[in-house]
Amino acid sequence: MLLHRLESQLASLRQQSAPLAQHATLSARFDRHLFRTRSTLLKAYLDEAGTNLDALRHAVEQQTLPQIAWLAERLVSQIEAITRETATWSLREWDSASPGLARWQRKRVKHQEFERRLLEMTEERKARLAQVTGFTEQQALHREIEAFEGRLARCRHALEKIERVLARLTR
Repeated sequence: MLLHRLESQLASLRQQSAPLAQHATLSARFDRHLFRTRSTLLKAYLDEAGTNLDALRHAVEQQTLPQIAWLAERLVSQIEAITRETATWSLREWDSASPGLARWQRKRVKHQEFERRLLEMTEERKARLAQVTGFTEQQALHREIEAFEGRLARCRHALEKIERVLARLTR
């Protein structure tokens, strides 16, 4: 039962943090004792938690109680940490010595937040569109979805430019 609950928590966390999964940071997001990965992508931390879930499944099959307890505790800690990181993403402080770099990093965070909100609004409109039966309502929702998708494309284009500038500044 614990295994199924952890699986469902990790699956919902993956879905919830999908818009942020590919966004990199300059410094590590978590303590090295909690995660082994050196990546700064949230996806890498989610993948490591998934690997630990697989190891926990294997330990349950083998019935190695000490390993089960350790893996379960570690996985719960990892899920909690990723949940906190996802919830506080927009508040994340960037560590940088260069004021120009910090400005570009703030721009990146702002655009990533825009992207996340645009994705949420687009998905919400698409869900509403699937339920609406009136033709005029469907047309209005289609126009809104197209507008959001256009904004999302412009936002992603701006993010790509910001990433290129940051890559140049951090060489």
